[in-house]
Amino acid sequence: MNFGIDGKVALVAASTSGLGLASAQALSLEGARVAISGRRGDVARSQAALLKGAVGFEMDLAVEGNAHELATKVAKEMGSVEILVLNSGGPKPGPAAKMTRAAFLEAAEYLIFQHIELVNAILPDMISKKWGRIIGIGSTAIQNPNPDLSLSSIARSSLAAYLKTLSKEVASEGVTVNMVHPGRVDTERVRQLDRFKAEKQNRPVTEIEQESIGTIPANRYGHPEEFGSTVAFLASKQASYITGVQIRVDGGRVEGY
Repeated sequence: MNFGIDGKVALVAASTSGLGLASAQALSLEGARVAISGRRGDVARSQAALLKGAVGFEMDLAVEGNAHELATKVAKEMGSVEILVLNSGGPKPGPAAKMTRAAFLEAAEYLIFQHIELVNAILPDMISKKWGRIIGIGSTAIQNPNPDLSLSSIARSSLAAYLKTLSKEVASEGVTVNMVHPGRVDTERVRQLDRFKAEKQNRPVTEIEQESIGTIPANRYGHPEEFGSTVAFLASKQASYITGVQIRVDGGRVEGY
C-alpha cells in the first residue's frame, strides 16, 4: 500500500529513542523526510544519518520558545512541516496521593505545554496547504489509569482533551488530529517502569515482566515497529477521514472498547 507521504516533511518530537524513534523510522520507510529531534544533538544527528533524507536537530522543547525555534529551523532546512508527531519522555512514576504542584507543573511542561507550542508554530502552514497530520503519542494509562503513573495519566489526559478539541476545529481544513496509545511496548521506558515496580515490591524484575505479560491477551510485549507503523498509517492519505480518535496499540490489554 502506498501511503502517499513520499517527500512530505515530518517532525517527530523526542525521537532519538523509543517510540519517537520507531515512529520516525516508520515514516521514513514510507518516504517521508523526517526531522529527528531531541536534547541529545549528537544522537539526533547519528540516528538521522541512518534514514534517507532525515535531519537531526538538537532542541530541549521544555524550554519556553524552543518549540517555535525548532519549527522555524526545520522549515528553513527541510521545508514546512506537514506531519507532526507529538512525543516526550514520561514523568517519574508515583501515586496520585503523593502528587505535588511542582511535580505536576513539570510534567505538564513536557506533556502539554511544549506540544501546544509546537502545534501553534506549525498548524498555520498546514491550514494554508489544506493538508496536515498531527499525531500525539499518548498512553493507555489515559483510558485505564495506573496507580504508579498518576502524573502521566493526568497530564496526558489534558493533552488528549486538547487534541480532540483541536480536531473538530481543523477537520474542514484538511488537517487530521489523532492519538496513538502504547500499552506495554518493549522500550527502555517500559523496562524502567518494570524495574521501579520490582524495586518497590522487592521482587525479581523477570517476575514483574512475566506478571505483566500475563495481563496481555497477545501474551507478549509489543514491538516498537508495530507502534511506529500505526503512526505512519495515521499520517497516510488513506487515513484522511480518521480524525479525533485515540487508537490503542496494546495487544488487547485494556478491557474497555
